[in-house]
Amino acid sequence: MDIDALRRDTPGTANRVHLNNAGAALLSRRTLDAVTSHLELEAAIGGYEAAGQERDRIDATYTNLARLVGGRPDEIALSDNSTHAWNAAFYALTFKPGDRILTGRAEYGSNVLAYLQVARRTGAEIVVVPDDASGQLDTAALADLIDERTRLVGISHIPTSGGLVNPAAEIGRITRAAGVPFLLDATQSVGQFPVDVEALGCDMLTATGRKFLRGPRGTGFLWVRSEALAYLDPYVTEIRAAAWDGGRGFTWRPGARRFETWEVSYANVLGLDAAVRQALDLGLDRIGERAVALGAYLRDRLDALPGVTTHDLGEHRCAIVTAKVDGLPAPEVAAALARQRINVSTTVPEHTQFDTEHRGVHPLVRLSPHYYNTEAELDRTVEAMADIAHSAR
Repeated sequence: MDIDALRRDTPGTANRVHLNNAGAALLSRRTLDAVTSHLELEAAIGGYEAAGQERDRIDATYTNLARLVGGRPDEIALSDNSTHAWNAAFYALTFKPGDRILTGRAEYGSNVLAYLQVARRTGAEIVVVPDDASGQLDTAALADLIDERTRLVGISHIPTSGGLVNPAAEIGRITRAAGVPFLLDATQSVGQFPVDVEALGCDMLTATGRKFLRGPRGTGFLWVRSEALAYLDPYVTEIRAAAWDGGRGFTWRPGARRFETWEVSYANVLGLDAAVRQALDLGLDRIGERAVALGAYLRDRLDALPGVTTHDLGEHRCAIVTAKVDGLPAPEVAAALARQRINVSTTVPEHTQFDTEHRGVHPLVRLSPHYYNTEAELDRTVEAMADIAHSAR
C-alpha cells in the first residue's frame, strides 16, 4: 500500500489522528465524490431521474458487496444500517415457548434487546454460551448446548467493546452440522479483514458501511444464504419487498431483496459502492494484515505504560484496542485526547450487557486504527496517554 497516497485521498487525516474507525472511519475523496456527485445530479435533474440514469451503477453495488463477502448478488439486501439489517433477519424467524437462542458474552446491545423482547413475547429462552480461557466464545460449550430446542445461534464476530475476534468459522461448522440457523453480526469485521460467508458457514450476515469499510453513514447490508429463505418470513412487507398477485395475496420478491424497503438514499448507496470497490482494489488481505498489525502495535505500547491497562480478549485480536487509565474515568481520557485532536471513543456498559455482567470493566477507552493510520500517529497517541496517566497519579 502507498500509505502517503491513501492519506492524501483522505481529507480528514490532515487535521487529526482518527482512531475511531470502529465508530465511523474517515471517508476517502473517492467515496465523498460519489456521494456529492449524485446529490448534484439529483438537484439538477430530479431524484427519480437521477436514480434511473445511474441504475447500472446502483445495481453494481449488489455485485461488489457479494464479491466482498463471497456470496451472490441475489443474496444481498441493502439497508440504511447494520442494526436494521440484523433486525430484518432476526425477526424473520419464528419462535415458540421453549425455543432457545444461543449467543455469546460479546453480543451487541441492540441484538440482546431484540432477544429479550422475543423471549418476553414468545417464551423463548436466551442461553449465553460461556467463554473459553482466552475470552472468546467456547466452541466446545456451544456444541454441548445445541439441542433440538435450539432455534438460532446469534454471534457478534467482533464486539463493539474490544479487540476480540470470535471463532466464527468453527461456530459455523458446528451450526451447519447441527442444522441450526447461524446469524453473524459482522459489523466490525467487514472491511477490517477478509470475510467469506462460505468459509464462515453462517446463514445470515449483517454489516455496516460507516466503520472499517469507510463508507457513508446511513448504509448497511444483509447477506442471506439462498437456502435460508425457506424458513425466513420477513416481518415487514411493502412494495419493494413483495408484489400483489392481483387478488388478495402477494408473492415475495426473489432472493434477499424481499428484506429491502423501497425508499433509499442512492447517493449513500453509490458512496457505499465506491468504498467497497476501493477495499476490493486494495485487497482485504493487505487491509487486514496492516489493520491488525497496527492494533497489535498500539496495544503493546499501551500495555507498557505505567498506569494504563488494556482489556482485549481472545486468542485472535483485531485493530480495536480498549484501555483504562488508573484513577481516571474513560470519558475524561477521551476528552483529553480530543483536545489534542486525537479521535477515540468509549465503550458503554449497556451496549454489551452480557460482557458487562461478566467483567464489569466498562466504560473503557476504545482506540481503533485502520490501514491509513501511521505508526507515528500511534506513537503520538501513546505519548498523550502516558501524559494523561502521569497526570492522574
